[in-house]
Amino acid sequence: MTKLAITGPLLAAILLLAFVATGGASSKTEIERTLKPVFGQKIRLFDGRSLEGWRVHFRDGSSDAGQAWSVEDGILVCKGQPIGYLQTEMEFENYELVLEWRFDPTKGAGNSGVLLRTIGEDTVWPNCIEAQLHSRNAGDIWNIGEFPMKADASRTRGRRTIKAHETNEKPLGEWNRYRIRLDRGALTLEVNGLVQNEATDCRQVPGRIGLQSEGAHIEFRTVELRPIVAWQSVDSGSS
Repeated sequence: MTKLAITGPLLAAILLLAFVATGGASSKTEIERTLKPVFGQKIRLFDGRSLEGWRVHFRDGSSDAGQAWSVEDGILVCKGQPIGYLQTEMEFENYELVLEWRFDPTKGAGNSGVLLRTIGEDTVWPNCIEAQLHSRNAGDIWNIGEFPMKADASRTRGRRTIKAHETNEKPLGEWNRYRIRLDRGALTLEVNGLVQNEATDCRQVPGRIGLQSEGAHIEFRTVELRPIVAWQSVDSGSS
């Protein structure tokens, strides 16, 4: 079995050659599916101690992250006000993001979201894909600012693509886990081990990752990213 690690520029060349060789018959998505991602070293976006590597944008124009965000006993806590978002200073394009979140049962269910491939001007809300965190709706996709992408039309209502299965979130107070993969044009949202949503043909562009402050108390624990640094072509023939 022959394996080849393919970087971004080489991948683009391979896709073009394959398209020409088949007379344009093979779609880019079909070709991409034959290439498996190779992951780089894990990055802890939240270090458990501080907001280092993050900055905020609030709708009211304030820039003091402490108004809404704090770190308490290794947990990233959001009060929900002011309305806005905490976002990475760095931009990422292809990656797998794992984060854990919970709502405080004494404060009730709430709303938030994970903003992906955020580009352009900071505003509420910016051009991006949102992985929904609204209670009992985790796994929904929201398209903000007409971000180019394709989702299941049968489950799409305007900007929202409803998750494929009934909610599998844990009771309030327990930790939930999101595993979010953006691999070239493909988006996969996995909630507590269940794939709840997918999209294809997402715009491939480096962007910031954000966490919404959207009117409700919410807590985050793990926020870790594994960048996709190459793609691996596997020859099904004998080596």
